[in-house]
This record gives sequence, structure tokens and C-alpha cells, in this order.
Amino acid sequence: MKALEKSHPREGLWMISAPVPEPGPDEVLIKIRKTGICGTDIHIWNWDEWAADTVPVPMITGHEFAGEIVDLGRDVTGLNVGQRVSGEGHLTGSDSRQMRAGKFHLDPGTRGIGVDVQGAFAGFLKLPAFNVIPLPDDIPDEIGAILDPLGNAVHTALSFDLLGEDVLIAGAGPIGIMAATVARHAGARNVVITDIHPERLKLAEHVAPTVRTVNVTREDLKDVIHELGMSQGFDVGLEMSGSQMALDQMVDVLVMGGKIAMLGIPPGQSPVNWADIVFKAITIKGVYGREMFETWYKMIAMLQNGLDVSRVITHEFAADDFTQGFAAMKSGTSGKVILNWQ
Repeated sequence: MKALEKSHPREGLWMISAPVPEPGPDEVLIKIRKTGICGTDIHIWNWDEWAADTVPVPMITGHEFAGEIVDLGRDVTGLNVGQRVSGEGHLTGSDSRQMRAGKFHLDPGTRGIGVDVQGAFAGFLKLPAFNVIPLPDDIPDEIGAILDPLGNAVHTALSFDLLGEDVLIAGAGPIGIMAATVARHAGARNVVITDIHPERLKLAEHVAPTVRTVNVTREDLKDVIHELGMSQGFDVGLEMSGSQMALDQMVDVLVMGGKIAMLGIPPGQSPVNWADIVFKAITIKGVYGREMFETWYKMIAMLQNGLDVSRVITHEFAADDFTQGFAAMKSGTSGKVILNWQ
């Protein structure tokens, strides 16, 4: 099969010919149809410090996918050959306290496909049946291929009750934009998304036209609060940018007792004015991945009930044209980029 591999410890990925994996007793074999390129894949392409410290070489990369089951391990039940599926890319253990309590997404032994074990940028992927997510007929392959990042957006956005709340989102990357659509779908009153890149804000307006976009280099959020008729500030903040400046700004415009869900990761160690957080009684929740498997249930239910994130997909390339796909992602102006393996 074709596979996109980190074959050498330097910048780039390489298309190779690899053996088709054989599923174990509790695994399924999935024929990959479409995959999404993730920010993690860009780190691996660039071979930055995180990637060099984390990813063993060689490694078939990729973890956002949709495909079709073509083989079942002998102990697999409840799934069928020919079934369209996506899957949870975090592989958990079985003996941690968190796992035994049913908090699968908090398992400290979690490994990632395409990072720690062979991934989905390939003709075929083997995956534990436990991790398989069946795709309803009304969710197309290209949406199935971005359920992983949509799940990050859903997990972050639904960390706190949004009904009737005023929500501030920092960072208009694809996940931040999808979080904005989720917040609106979940009943938020005002949804504001900020960035410093006009192209990203333009995409946010295209994907989520009812959301107020703010370029914080040109507008003051306090003026926006006044414009929207908010008496104190924002009730909930979703930090998706990884910018310390954006986090500080968010704290400044939150109400007393406000709440922040953080998915973005500031680089290195960042100075935090904890006095502002304490004196405003702000709750901060760190978000990692998706809740297994409640997030998957919620986002599929929302997609079937009118949530539309399709316009966040801005490019699709044949898998052989992966260099163009990665160039589009690295440009910083794209939304989600799809690779077609059919």
C-alpha cells in the first residue's frame, strides 16, 4: 500500500510502499478514503523540537480519517465489513485508575496513531475495534475525516453551559472557527472570535456568518462588548490560539466568575498574572483531545441536527499531491486540508 511516512529525522515526509497491516483479534482493518492534515502533522513535517523528542522514525503519520472496514479480527463484534467509519486516534491502556473509572480520555498511558503507532496516511489502517466510530450515511467522508479536530472544538466548547451566554473565542484557526459554530448551535447569545490574521477572520465569517469577528490589532474588545449590549463582559472564554497575550486579554474582558476552557498551548513557560484570575474568581479548564466517547456522540448528533462545518474545508488534494496539501496548511491561510486516498 501507499503510505506517507516520516522516514528520516529531518524536514519532510516521504511516500513509500508499505505492507498492509494485519488486524489482531480485537482490531479492524480500515481502507482509508480521506484524511485530514492536522497541526500535529505540520510539527512532524517540520521536525521541530517536539516532534524530534516524541516521534520515533520511521513512522506512518496521520490521525484524522474516514474509511471503510474491510477485515475484522476474530473477536470483534458489533461491526461489519463494508461499514463506513472514522475513529478515535487516542489509544488507551486498561489498568489505570482513570480507565477503570471510565474516564478513558484521561488515561496517562495514551498513545496516538500517527505519532506513537503507525497512522492513517496510508491505504489501510488497523485500529482497535474499541476506537472505531461508525459513520451515519448522512455524514460524508470529508466530514468524517475531520471529526477528530471537530471533536476538539466540541469538547472545548461544551466544557461549560453555553445556553444564553456570551462567548469569546481566541484564535480563528479551523478548530477555533468550528468551536464558534458549535457555540452558536449550543445556544450562546453572542459569539465573538478574535485573531490578528485577516485571512483567518475572513474564513471565520464564511464558515460562521452569525459570529462577530474581531481583529484585535484594529479593534478594542471593550468597544465590541459595548456594541453588543453586554453589561459586564464575556461569560465563557475558549482559548484556541496558544497566545499568552490572547489569554491575558480574555481574562481582562471576562465577567466576575467567568470560565475559560484552554485548548491552545502557549510556547514554553508563560508568565501568568494569577492575581487577575483569583480576584475575578475565574475557572480554567485544560482540554486534551475528546471525551471518549461522549464528545463523539454529541458532535455526530449536532451534525445530524443542522451543525454545518463543511465550509471550513478549503482544499482537497489527491494523496500523491501531499506536498501541495502540506504547503496549503503551512501557508497559514487555509482551513482544513483533505487528502483523498481513493
